[in-house]
Amino acid sequence: MADPNPAPLEIRLTNTRTRSKEALVPIDPENVRMYVCGPTVYDRAHLGNARPVLVFDVLYRLLRHVYGAEHVTYVRNFTDVDDKINATALARKEAGADGTLEELIRERTEETISWYLKDMGELGALEPDRMPRATEYIAPMVAMIEGLIESGHAYAAEGHVLFRVRSYAAYGKLSGRSVDDMMAGARVEVAPYKEDPMDFVLWKPSSDDLPGWDSPWGRGRPGWHIECSAMSYELFGASFDIHGGGNDLMFPHHENEIAQSCCAHPEGDFAKVWMHNEMLQVEGKKMSKSLGNFFTVRDLLDQGVPGEVIRYVMLSTHYRKPMDWTAEKRQAAHRTLSLWNKLKHVKLTVELSESDREMIDPEFLERLMDDLNTSGAISRLGNMYREVLNAPVDSREIKSFFASVEFLGFKDLNPNRLLIRSSVERAFSVADRLDDCRDRLTELRAAAMETKDFSGVDAMKQALIGAGVEVRMSKAGVELVPGPDFDPAKLEQV
Repeated sequence: MADPNPAPLEIRLTNTRTRSKEALVPIDPENVRMYVCGPTVYDRAHLGNARPVLVFDVLYRLLRHVYGAEHVTYVRNFTDVDDKINATALARKEAGADGTLEELIRERTEETISWYLKDMGELGALEPDRMPRATEYIAPMVAMIEGLIESGHAYAAEGHVLFRVRSYAAYGKLSGRSVDDMMAGARVEVAPYKEDPMDFVLWKPSSDDLPGWDSPWGRGRPGWHIECSAMSYELFGASFDIHGGGNDLMFPHHENEIAQSCCAHPEGDFAKVWMHNEMLQVEGKKMSKSLGNFFTVRDLLDQGVPGEVIRYVMLSTHYRKPMDWTAEKRQAAHRTLSLWNKLKHVKLTVELSESDREMIDPEFLERLMDDLNTSGAISRLGNMYREVLNAPVDSREIKSFFASVEFLGFKDLNPNRLLIRSSVERAFSVADRLDDCRDRLTELRAAAMETKDFSGVDAMKQALIGAGVEVRMSKAGVELVPGPDFDPAKLEQV
């Protein structure tokens, strides 16, 4: 008998700030808030940029499931004012592009934001509730900087405003280092206008040809760190639940965010839980242009690697462990997703209803609740797949499996998109597709032996022959052999 008073679902997350796994206790369960540092929009997102997007996409889905979609707000920003953006626009201008530098900068940021959203969408990522741009929050940034100066935590010098790092006693607690330790191992700019080499920029001057805004310290633009502090305060207030990003942001970006936010708004705690995902490697090495293993998400998509495959490979490693992208993992992901798709084609005759989507497997869900263990959740899906292979069509077990698959972000398993078309893996794709056709024909044949209706078998056999495949059926089973007129493209229509 089911427990009439089941225990409430409890999400447990590893908090970088406390260095421990702890139960998530929202400040207000009716208003759960998560802020994730987004991209600087000067170029295409590389594969490493996709990892935090997918990690926090799963957490967003989990929060919505536990607290209700209407009670969760996910914010991910766009940094659209930066020296790298200026440099790319300047290169365009020097190459003869029409328009002022400011117009070219705006054009570049709009273009890059569009690319980013499209690429992340193809990986199955939901768009956040809010996607603020730094340039929309200049006034709040100026106001926060003014307050820091008034309280003695910042000072103006030669058109710059800098934060006094030693004025915040807790500086370094997130990354676990003291200011003196950081000084010993860091390469920091030693400018004549700095009181201390560790002080960081809140505001800096802009030349007439670069983006800039009027301020009490002259025409200029904000430093990177103040942007997230101002945007999160305007959207969430002085305290919110979760702040996330890659562990490369822990120092100095997140450390600086904490210092300036807590000094500007001492009435709050800023972020209660800090989460950091580990970095990505390619074939065991750090991704680098010099090593020839650097590529963007769009590079992979254009090569024919489906977004579902990229998502699966990424989520197969726990977010707190380094993620190694390999050709072997990519092929294994493709095989698994193809099997899931085939099962869906055979065993699910109607789309899942909203009530069906609530039938998520409890063990699968429990693994996600335990520090976002996506690798464990995928392992559970593998076990479930084997358990439901012989389950009846549209049974509860089948629906529970696909409700869990959809929950992890694999809602639209499309057979055409799951064919990897890159020249490197074309042979693998064809063999996999032939295996898929053989298995389907075997199933149709077995069903026809029971019903004595062989129309489905005959139709598929003719479609295969039309693709140039020789169909050999015997008591031993079904064998498909590519003939002299074999056309792999026609297999997609079978």
